[in-house]
Amino acid sequence: MRWSAGNRGSIEDRRGAGGVRGASMGVGGLVLVLALSWLTGTDLTSLLTEPGGTGASGGPVQSTPEEEKMVDFVDAVALDTQQTWQAALGGRYQQTTVVLFRDAVESACGFAQAATGPFYCPADRRVYLDLGFFDDLERQLQAPGDFAQAYVIAHEFGHHVQNLLGVSERAQRDRRTGENSASVALELQADCFAGVWGHAASQPGRAAAGKVELDPGDVEEGLQAAASIGDDRLQRMSKGRVSPESFTHGSSAQRVEWFRRGLQSGDPGSCDTFARMTQ
Repeated sequence: MRWSAGNRGSIEDRRGAGGVRGASMGVGGLVLVLALSWLTGTDLTSLLTEPGGTGASGGPVQSTPEEEKMVDFVDAVALDTQQTWQAALGGRYQQTTVVLFRDAVESACGFAQAATGPFYCPADRRVYLDLGFFDDLERQLQAPGDFAQAYVIAHEFGHHVQNLLGVSERAQRDRRTGENSASVALELQADCFAGVWGHAASQPGRAAAGKVELDPGDVEEGLQAAASIGDDRLQRMSKGRVSPESFTHGSSAQRVEWFRRGLQSGDPGSCDTFARMTQ
């Protein structure tokens, strides 16, 4: 991907607050808790809590040049994604920010630890992200590459679009799980919306205008990421078996299908997963 650093206008930096991330268990255990929490929507982070661990407290941000470059990357993707949706939705779109944190964060949706994974809080309309998730995405989930990371960010902004359009309410009323549940339809639509942004980013000449532009091979990275975080794959990793009745995000095949649909069409109208799930 080609992108340019901006003024971090899409970032709310809370990295100066937090506790110990996964200190009491190995990396393998951490990624499974992270994946399961992200998929099920259930906070399993008590598995990571250490007696006497530090709570959230303010302080200066301790960082590295590599991490600061990642902050600029997240800001560039967030800005570009929001510009794409502003163009598509006009006055219906409302700008938001990505809250960067380490270890733990307090949102309008409650307290969350890093193992919850990236999430969107509809109550305060913000995306929350611990940059450490990208290491897990590459090393544990075998989904490397900058467009794999961008897919995760764009997916969460897809939830923001759903919230603005009133789509999220449908899934909130229907708390069922399973292959044809409203929860799965909501997540697959967010995948498709991420693809809509990816389609815009794939257009030639964008980098010269300071926008994000995809390079050859980027699409494959994104599709690999979608496949890596399917319910079936993560259940097989954690439990050794697949339970379709407990799906909340969709299978690897479904996630790839809907992300590809958005990538190919660039049309939000092609992302009606709710209609498809009831056929």
